[in-house]
Amino acid sequence: MRLDRNFVSGQFIEPATDELISVYNPATEALIAQVSGASREEAVAAVDAAAAAQKHWRKLPAAGRAAYLHRLADALTDCAPAIGAALALESGKSVADATNEAVYAGQITRYHAEWARRIEGEVIPSDTPDENLVLHREPIGVVACLIPFNYPVYTLMRKVAPALIAGNTVVVRPSNNTPTSAFEIAKAVARAELPPGVVNILAMSHATAEAVCMHPAVGMITLTGSVGAGRKVLDYCKANIAKPSLELGGKTPAIIEPDADLQKAARELVGSKTTHCGQLCTAIERVYVHESVHDQFVALLKQHMSAVKSGDRSVDASLMGPLVNEASRQSIHAMVQRAIADGAKLETGGVMPEGKGFFYPATLLTNCRQDMEIIQEETFGPIMPVVRYSTLDEALQMANDHQFGLSSVLYTENYRTTMKVANDIEAGELYVNRTPADPYQGFHAGWKRSGLGGDDGKHGMLEFTQTRLVVMKY
Repeated sequence: MRLDRNFVSGQFIEPATDELISVYNPATEALIAQVSGASREEAVAAVDAAAAAQKHWRKLPAAGRAAYLHRLADALTDCAPAIGAALALESGKSVADATNEAVYAGQITRYHAEWARRIEGEVIPSDTPDENLVLHREPIGVVACLIPFNYPVYTLMRKVAPALIAGNTVVVRPSNNTPTSAFEIAKAVARAELPPGVVNILAMSHATAEAVCMHPAVGMITLTGSVGAGRKVLDYCKANIAKPSLELGGKTPAIIEPDADLQKAARELVGSKTTHCGQLCTAIERVYVHESVHDQFVALLKQHMSAVKSGDRSVDASLMGPLVNEASRQSIHAMVQRAIADGAKLETGGVMPEGKGFFYPATLLTNCRQDMEIIQEETFGPIMPVVRYSTLDEALQMANDHQFGLSSVLYTENYRTTMKVANDIEAGELYVNRTPADPYQGFHAGWKRSGLGGDDGKHGMLEFTQTRLVVMKY
């Protein structure tokens, strides 16, 4: 069994306390690792180290920072097998999928490194003839990065890479469900020889994380997590007026028009809903199907959902893996039971499995209504509720009648339908004739309670900057 220590100022530090965080394989429930829980003093020292390092890091030319990021991208790629092995054990992913996630982390790091010569300010016309207005883009300082359990390797670098290229330093708190992969990333940071204090990675309790987030040197907090976690971060930000960047809940609607390729849509929707047991912020969470193709499409969904089998993906990568923990499984099963009691029809799944592992079957529910909990609340599991509609306007009204607005999906061959939905959907993303995949050159940002700010692309990188206006009289 592995034992991991926290990474501060370029080295793995000896723990100051005996506090250990236990890590379990969700497919087998076996204890696979223990990691040192950072004390409050250690966490505060990490922020202090990041603040000291930032004074030098921000003075490097952006091209110099990019050179470090390219080295880190190389190290992540070289270390991808080790990162993937750790991630597979702690998350229940297959080794292949976990390793690919590490490779993608290297790719997004390289992508942000290439922004070095493209972080631009502006020259703004003045109302006075003998004056220039120059707007500079500057780093914020120390960024606290709060990482989720579902894609912890990719999301970590999705936040760290743009923060670094913009001239910030970071203190990273990985999820306590999946911390070992983060410490493998720390080894890649050390291998790339980034300056000490630029990247710090610590496992910690919620109370200690609060001390990090409320440290006066933290100028920004970036989180991928639940709405509840987002509210806590906003409270933390109030202490020092830190900038929040929040990717929160999602409830992706998929609208299936009569002219859609139903076979393709059914196959892809089930693939989205069962990838990582549905634990994706942009996974399909509700399906609106036109009444003229409803029965045909439900039959296709049932065929594909029924064919999905659960199990340990280290044994068979074709299986659907587990949920993160037993609490998540119990919560999801209770939602399914309440939906059935409220009139939903169970087409397949919906039965709590026996044996080890936090597995839950792919579950299809029909006869659902817009006011049901299963439609209104995020499941974050392999549950697919279906609602029938008569007109596109009705489908759009239901898709938009929601607290969340992260991603959305439309299947149609009609460009007029596509343009109408593209103009009227209340979500940060629309995917047409495909399911969400978050291209890292785009901008992943939610509307409504799905978040503030966003990740990826130019606009995601600029989230990690602030402006200075210089007014030059001559």
